[in-house]
Amino acid sequence: MLIRNIIYYFKEAFASILRNGWMSFASIAVVTVTLFIFGSFFLLNTNVQYVTDDIKEQVEIIAYVQNDLTAAETEQLRLQLIQLDKVKEVKYVSKEEALERLREQLGDLVAGYEEEGRNPLDDSFEVRTTIPEDIPEVAAVIETLPGIRRVDYGTDVVKKLFNFIAAVKWVGLAFMIGLAFTAMFLIANTIKLTVNARAKEIMIMKWVGATEWFIRWPFVIEGIILGSLGSLLPALGLTYLYNEAVTWAQINLYFLPLVNPDIILAPLVKLLLLIGATIGGLGSLFSMRRFLKV
Repeated sequence: MLIRNIIYYFKEAFASILRNGWMSFASIAVVTVTLFIFGSFFLLNTNVQYVTDDIKEQVEIIAYVQNDLTAAETEQLRLQLIQLDKVKEVKYVSKEEALERLREQLGDLVAGYEEEGRNPLDDSFEVRTTIPEDIPEVAAVIETLPGIRRVDYGTDVVKKLFNFIAAVKWVGLAFMIGLAFTAMFLIANTIKLTVNARAKEIMIMKWVGATEWFIRWPFVIEGIILGSLGSLLPALGLTYLYNEAVTWAQINLYFLPLVNPDIILAPLVKLLLLIGATIGGLGSLFSMRRFLKV
């Protein structure tokens, strides 16, 4: 009996899809367009997060030490820094090393400063925190330590960066949730056209004793099929386009890190197929509620 019912459900679902060809096409098109936008924004949001995380990892505190510290006092200060809460790494940079780094960047513009007594730079410590967002708090603590002349971490830039990252995260999440509900609403209203066309048939089945779920299942399966087909197209399209985009970026924008397609595309395809099937099934259920109240 169960197998016979399942065969009936699928038979009715496919028959309804073929019988209402244009409405079925409209349902698939709605899901395709909505999930293509959803998937595109998912890829964009993930890559923005990836790039900003890469930038965050490069943010560090530069703590300049007083010029009159002895080697022993400098080492003691280094031990104090590494023992601070939320500090992951501390590196001592002598003023000679700092000048060498500057020379690599500016070339002959720093010529002559290598001579004894002409180096204008200071010894410093480069401090990295376990979590980049803790940099302002840790910098404030470091600034109070004896032997520290001043602290620099690009205060305004870092705060703006962290605020931007937080905004992208929450706006992206809200936008993707909004798109998912929009897709569910659109497919529910599209499938409602199919249900309207069979309203009398549904009422007759209800009157002769058919259970609500016996009536529902063909429509639910129809919605799942339509949603799955609608999600398959953007999944394939975005897979192709993202692979092409990454290949192009590696040649023309090699300085811009993008998430490896092998890492991001498989979860995206699974997510799109799951969302498509879910909104299709739920859309069908929502569309039928009033027709089962006989």
